[in-house]
Amino acid sequence: MRAALYGVVLLGLVACSGGKEEIPLDQLPPEEIYARAEALMQAGKEEDAAKLYGEVERLYPYSRYAEKALIRNAEALYKAKKYEEARAAAERFIAFYPASADAPRAQYLIALTWYDQIARVGRDRGAMLDALEALREVINRYPDSDYARSARLKLDFVLDNLAAKEMEVGRYYLKRGFYPAAINRFRVVVEDYPTSTQTPEALYRLVEAYLSLGLEDEARTAAAILAHNFRATDWYADAYRLLEKRGLEPAPKAGGWLRTVWRRVVRGEWL
Repeated sequence: MRAALYGVVLLGLVACSGGKEEIPLDQLPPEEIYARAEALMQAGKEEDAAKLYGEVERLYPYSRYAEKALIRNAEALYKAKKYEEARAAAERFIAFYPASADAPRAQYLIALTWYDQIARVGRDRGAMLDALEALREVINRYPDSDYARSARLKLDFVLDNLAAKEMEVGRYYLKRGFYPAAINRFRVVVEDYPTSTQTPEALYRLVEAYLSLGLEDEARTAAAILAHNFRATDWYADAYRLLEKRGLEPAPKAGGWLRTVWRRVVRGEWL
């Protein structure tokens, strides 16, 4: 009974003028319902379109239009900013049609539902990590697709934002003299986000923090990494001046995690 009433409501959304008696949705062929949903999409009525795509899948689950309608349903919900529903539809598509040519498209759509929320939640770290995981899934599962190439660009943005979040906290600790806590944050940037735009500053801040603690070998090693990868930056120039004031120069003297990073730099594993 609910399904029949729902069909009548949906039909009202797409009814043609002229006063003729309308045919119930469940009596229309799948291509007709799908065409009406497409028309609603073109008219910018994504939520209404999503309902009709859903009806194609419900009424004709074994037709060739069911597959097309499901991916379009996910896209319509995404455009309507119904992110959780869009994600669920895309996940269902991958579960039902894993070998479909549209599977990369569905996986990318899942990533977008997380990615688009980053700005909305004010750079919340949890949302960024969800976006990071979803984008990596696109790249790992469909590395040769156009969606993977787009995902890599977005991945760089997410990584940079995660690094910026660590820098924000690290600067807070550094300014208040909590040097070990600050070092831990800058270390995360250098080790986990080495190609981010935040890395040169993180290395400079490490020089600052280590010198403040009297750990000259560590400061010199951080500066050596900075010199190797980012010599042309102002951050390196500033780090060099800090060392010069103490009669020091950049050199890989420290052990521990900085030594490991230095070895990676020398081998060219990240630049």
